[in-house]
Amino acid sequence: MYRSILLAAFVYGLLLTGLIALRGEFIALAIPFMLYLLYGFWSAPEEMDLRIERSLSNDRTTPDSEIVVTITVTNHGSDIEELFLNDNIPPNLTVRIGSPRHLFRLPKGSSHTFTYTVTGPRGSYPFETISVAAVDLFGVNRHEQFIRAKDRLFIFPEFRRLKHVSIRPRRTRVYAGSIPARVGGSGTEFFGVREYQFGDSPRTINWRVSARHDENLYSNEYQQERVADVGLVLDARTRANLLHHNQSIFESSVTAIAALSDAFLNQGNRVGLLVYGNYLGWTLPGYGKIQRERIMQALAHAEIGVSSVFAGLEHLSPRMFPPESQIVLVSSLVNDDLNVLVQLRGRGYQVLVISPDPVKFELGFLPPSSQVNLAARVIRMERDLLIHRLERAGIHVIEWDVSIPLDQAVGPVLMRQRRVL
Repeated sequence: MYRSILLAAFVYGLLLTGLIALRGEFIALAIPFMLYLLYGFWSAPEEMDLRIERSLSNDRTTPDSEIVVTITVTNHGSDIEELFLNDNIPPNLTVRIGSPRHLFRLPKGSSHTFTYTVTGPRGSYPFETISVAAVDLFGVNRHEQFIRAKDRLFIFPEFRRLKHVSIRPRRTRVYAGSIPARVGGSGTEFFGVREYQFGDSPRTINWRVSARHDENLYSNEYQQERVADVGLVLDARTRANLLHHNQSIFESSVTAIAALSDAFLNQGNRVGLLVYGNYLGWTLPGYGKIQRERIMQALAHAEIGVSSVFAGLEHLSPRMFPPESQIVLVSSLVNDDLNVLVQLRGRGYQVLVISPDPVKFELGFLPPSSQVNLAARVIRMERDLLIHRLERAGIHVIEWDVSIPLDQAVGPVLMRQRRVL
């Protein structure tokens, strides 16, 4: 449109100059441009009537996986000599193969399809609009339009599954599971001895105890195994997460939460997730595959944040978690976190902390020197003291060198039963 206005102004100027100066050559010079302009308006495309469809080869994937985006545009209006189409891809996605921009001719009733391949890091990526521009043969008129074509791509954290995570919360739920419930009944672990009752299997009779009594028989009782409530807490505070160029210890924490949620849900537990950063991102507790999808979507959105309100863990409210349930915190820890975690333990929660080691993480990017080694020793001593105080309060802390996969580094430790006070 801007080009047609300039051309019309130029023709008008030539005609006006010829009439004022009574010079026919100016009028003759304006005639070709006038014909060019008139033909452009005559052949200009009418109001566009396009139907655009976008499809993704997979709307849920892992980082650095290739996703093929297919665009199909169908023209239900008049012929379009030149159609420029640009798919507005979300930021942080990288085009590896092809291009989201195409220029082609689209006659009435025909369709055009093209593809391109994108990849990107963990995150949630909305595809909102596609911009199109129709131009006539001479490029005089241009019609632009934004067409809504909504899609969303989830890139979930990639993790290696944990075989089993052993926890012993004080309170369990009524459904059968794999966690000892401290209640006698059917199970595999010996719990005690009681008088024989009608309907007990003869295999459960404890003959040694029964031999000491002339009148009564006694049966073995086993500890029931049930499911439990598990609250996962992802520390997304900037002060607790180290960044170095494109590397972040936070991504390791996200991977750990993904693996833990998968393991707990596979064991039948009810799992909730709290992302603690510049806001509280709370995913209500639930079971099964639907809850796994909710947690993965929350992890795809999780980002490091700075907030003066949530600088410490004092807003980690016990009201979010059922009483005497299991809380699992994934955090590199800061000194201010000690009192809050001890208070949670004092309220009857079982607290497990998986702590990515920030000292080893940062040392991997620093050149070796005496000053660096001295600083690392000092920070290591402070960190060891913090962990020692947490363990004295009954909080189980597992340090994790993020250079080693989680299932190899802490998987065997998580499978062991730990005595609970």
